[in-house]
Amino acid sequence: MNYFPLFADLKHRPVLVVGGGAVAARKVSLLLKANAEVRIVAQKLNPELTALWQQERVIWLSKAFHAEQVRSVFFVIAATDDEQLNHRVFLVAESQHKLVNVVDDQPHCSFIFPSIIDRSPIQVAISSGGSAPVLARLLREKLEALLPQHLGAMAEISGVWRRKVKSKLKTMTERRRFWESLFDGRFSQLVKNRQINQAEKELALQLNEDYQGGSVSLVGAGPGDAGLLTLKGLQEIQQADVVLYDALVSEEILELVRRDAELVFVGKRAQGKQVAQESTNQLLVKYAKQGKRVVRLKGGDPFVFGRGGEELETLAAQQIPFSVVPGITAAIGATAYAGIPLTHRDYAQSAIFVTGHRKADSADIEWQTLARSNQTLVIYMGTLKAKDIATQLQEFGRASSTPVAVISQGTQITQKTQIGTLANLAELAEKAPTPALIVVGEVVALHDKLAWFGEDKGTDKLVQKRPHFTLDSLRIERVA
Repeated sequence: MNYFPLFADLKHRPVLVVGGGAVAARKVSLLLKANAEVRIVAQKLNPELTALWQQERVIWLSKAFHAEQVRSVFFVIAATDDEQLNHRVFLVAESQHKLVNVVDDQPHCSFIFPSIIDRSPIQVAISSGGSAPVLARLLREKLEALLPQHLGAMAEISGVWRRKVKSKLKTMTERRRFWESLFDGRFSQLVKNRQINQAEKELALQLNEDYQGGSVSLVGAGPGDAGLLTLKGLQEIQQADVVLYDALVSEEILELVRRDAELVFVGKRAQGKQVAQESTNQLLVKYAKQGKRVVRLKGGDPFVFGRGGEELETLAAQQIPFSVVPGITAAIGATAYAGIPLTHRDYAQSAIFVTGHRKADSADIEWQTLARSNQTLVIYMGTLKAKDIATQLQEFGRASSTPVAVISQGTQITQKTQIGTLANLAELAEKAPTPALIVVGEVVALHDKLAWFGEDKGTDKLVQKRPHFTLDSLRIERVA
């Protein structure tokens, strides 16, 4: 171990920074976060440090460095572009037995700055001992993805309650089990949702009654590409005990779920296997009441044709805590990967998302609104009714020559986009594997110019009356 790791309390302690440029400013920013008393020696200060000095958040001691400036400080940082001055600062600090860091000069450092993950009061510091700082930074980025933002808030609440817990639970084993259960259950969910008062009530309840309730997180998995899963979504599925997932969640995303989590399929397919929505709702309640951390993983975004609202209504009625992690909906993800902008100043000033699958008692569709020109119409689950959709849009004024696209397996490496016109939309949809996304509007004409992902441009067009298909067993991700 080349360096001894420690965390220093700098609150109101004087620290000397020699230098007034951008590098010095970065160090000063870190020191101020630790509430240090920052003293600066520099010929001049950059705009950032000047602002801090004017706000009286730092002390500008002088323009010249002197040995006596080191005597009364906790440690010293040299951050100038003058190598001789930096070396002099190092020698003076060493002679006075002060810790010193010369930035980007490891041989002249008695301490080094680690890469820091800050979830105050939880902190994680990573160091390579100065040998591979880029590797330390990459490790920090990976850990950042695994450590949720609400860790610090949980730690602060725990600190307030620590003495009460110790008074109630006499043995270390009891206390350890209590905190482990707390940090992995409903309390954590409430803190994550910033419901601090409820979280403290939950803590008190578990301490006094040993309550073991669970929670549910509604997570949007995006349209298929695992890289489009949000950081928060990744954290949720890697902490879940049970994951209820749709048919439209890609295998790549399921691979990211915690290995020992229980996977429960609750998907729906047009003219295929169906899991009743009420059954899904009851499964969410069942697992949560067993004290488990449940993730409801949905393709796309849970609130865009995903019945997420219906599921949360059930949870709310049962007083089960829940949260929502939005996802990239298929209309945004698939069209972007197909090089079809939803809006464009020259082609479309608005975009409308509709579903081709509706409840039997739904109100009639306002076809006149949907058929307007200069707007993009994106239709989820519309392939089975594509002929009727095309007919209605044309009857209400949309030109038969309006460009259309049917996108299959959007955002995945096998994505294919069929291009045609409103007049032959039914032909496109008939051959397209389901589910598929239908896009109607002038912006579709930009596909040839803007397509950038995966598929060969110029090979996927369908010219009216002369169909040309290259699809085989493809599908697009949508909100189920």
